[in-house]
Amino acid sequence: MEATTMLQFTEEELALGSMAVGGFIGAFIGFFIAVALIFWVFQIIAFWKIFVKANEPGWKSIIPFYNSYTVYKISWRPMWFWLSLLAAVLYGFMNNLSVTFASPVFSIIALVLWIVILVLQIAANVKLSRAFGHGAGFAVGLTFLWPIFILILGYGKSEYKGADL
Repeated sequence: MEATTMLQFTEEELALGSMAVGGFIGAFIGFFIAVALIFWVFQIIAFWKIFVKANEPGWKSIIPFYNSYTVYKISWRPMWFWLSLLAAVLYGFMNNLSVTFASPVFSIIALVLWIVILVLQIAANVKLSRAFGHGAGFAVGLTFLWPIFILILGYGKSEYKGADL
């Protein structure tokens, strides 16, 4: 009895298969990037509309960090933005140190900073929700489905009521 032989392909067949797989992966990545860019543009427009509703220039939505600062400004106080940014930078630093030195002290500090960032972000979402006349349910939506609820805030009929200090 003869042993079963493995399938054998020519170099051309292998090359064609590799090109087909590469083409599929390239198309998938290209599609993903195109969808992400379209969604990003809608987010910028939504923030532009939110800022205009809050009597801020819409162009502020285009500039990274400044748009976040403006969100804190229209919904809370800019001081909390700076605290949040500082906590994020320190978290990144401590997290890197905890990985580099395998130190539980740095890990605990990083965890505490992560919790601070989380609490500040949830509070900012509650303040943004209130600034546009919405309640706790909308704040939960901003917390867990941020991109969708920002679109609702920007494109919807929400009116700016003022910062909830």
